[in-house]
Parts: sequence; structure tokens; C-alpha cells
Amino acid sequence: MDQEICSKERSASLDLLLRFQRLLVSKLYPADCVGQVPNTYSPDLLGVGSLLKKYTALLCTHIGDILPVATSIACTSHRHFAEVSCVVDGDLTGILLPELVVSIVLLLSKNAGLMQEAGAIPLLAGLLEHLDRFNHLAPGKERDDNEDLAWPGIMGSFFTGQSCRNNEEVTLIRKADLENHNKDGGFWTVIDGKVYDIKDFQTQSLTGSSIL
Repeated sequence: MDQEICSKERSASLDLLLRFQRLLVSKLYPADCVGQVPNTYSPDLLGVGSLLKKYTALLCTHIGDILPVATSIACTSHRHFAEVSCVVDGDLTGILLPELVVSIVLLLSKNAGLMQEAGAIPLLAGLLEHLDRFNHLAPGKERDDNEDLAWPGIMGSFFTGQSCRNNEEVTLIRKADLENHNKDGGFWTVIDGKVYDIKDFQTQSLTGSSIL
């Protein structure tokens, strides 16, 4: 029901673009093909990938034109930011882009070779600076930044060409864990919210343990 209501609120052209975007993604989603040679793609599949790249390029061009204008208006006040956010949320930026990014990440996790062949992902990198500038105007940004959230992420490994080892889990160490470890003879310290083991450095340091 909610989807039907949202669909009625969208313009017909925007709804058509969303359906077209979903059609592209569904065509690229890998099926269980028995006997298919790995990393070999049919001309039809490569054609859909090329079409996704062209679609992404056009979408990024539009959003790249919209966001700087939105940012210049939103920086006036929190009220302006709220109003502009509502407009952007109903535009291609708020409707097509989030679903496209999630879909591309899903496709990349299923078939990274095909997505690299299609070449649509690097186009999204051009939007990062525009999105970052706009998001930095949001009220409460400082609070969110202080939480120091980070996602090594599948996108970063794609751009750098590194393997998935960058996507390692980060261990959370509680204050009680740190205190207990140090009571047992360890030497952990906290700098900017990150825990460092300086036990080896303690034995080499000329300043003495009290300063450390």
C-alpha cells in the first residue's frame, strides 16, 4: 500500500525511470547458469551493462547539476536545509540514486567482473564531493562525526583495486576490557577513540612509564 501511495505521488516520468532502472538491474542480476564459463559474458549482457553505464552517466550529470545549487541554498539556515532536503528527496537524487547505489553494490557482490566490465561504478565517484558538501550542512553533523562511524566498504576496494582484506571487522574494546587488560600487566592506551598496544614501546622508551 505504501509503495502504491508513493508511486502516485511521483511524476509519471520519474516512475518510468525507476521502473527502467529496476529492469536494468534485474537483467544484470546473475542467474544460476549451468555450464557457463566464468568471466565470460554474452553480448546481450554486455549490452545491458553498457546501457547501465550510459544511464548512470546521465543520472550523475543531472545530480551533479542539482546538488551544488541545492547546497548554495541550504547553507543559508537550518530551515532552508530542511526545505531543500524535501525537494531533493522527491527528485532523482532522493528516489533513483539511493536504490541505484544499493543495487550496484548488490550486483558487485554477486558478479564483480561484470560490473567492472560495465564501468558504471567509477561514474558515481564524481558525486561523492557534491553529496559530502550537502550532507555537511545537516543539523547534528558534528554529533554524527564524533561517533566516528566508518565502513571500509566494497566500493573502496573496487576503486583501489585491492582485495576484500580491507573489509576486515573492527574489534570493539570496552573501557572495562582495557582496564582489566592493563591490570594484568598489559599497556593499552586510547588515542582519539582508538586503542593502541604500547607495551613493546614501553620497554624501549627513555621517558619512563610514568610519562607514558
